Amino acid sequence: MKFRPLHDRVLVRRLEEDTTTAGGIIIPDTAQEKPMQGEVLEIGTGIKSEDGSVLPLDVSKGDKILFGKWSGTEVKINGDELLIMKESDIMGIVEG
Repeated sequence: MKFRPLHDRVLVRRLEEDTTTAGGIIIPDTAQEKPMQGEVLEIGTGIKSEDGSVLPLDVSKGDKILFGKWSGTEVKINGDELLIMKESDIMGIVEG
């Protein structure tokens, strides 16, 4: 199934974080928090301005982003757990 978000929404896959600390301690699954970093898989067309023109999104496919802990709606598409969120829920793009 192919999915394309509407308007100013983006489809995000969470990026996995390390399961061990710098000191080598393994963190069990139950103690781990969900990652707040992800990769943009699909983007919507943009948001309509008051004059009717469409403003494009600042993010694009493939961008690595940071988002809030409780941002977005979790969905399952083709067996993958993904997030759908508005562009305004994204805090920034990770570069480098």
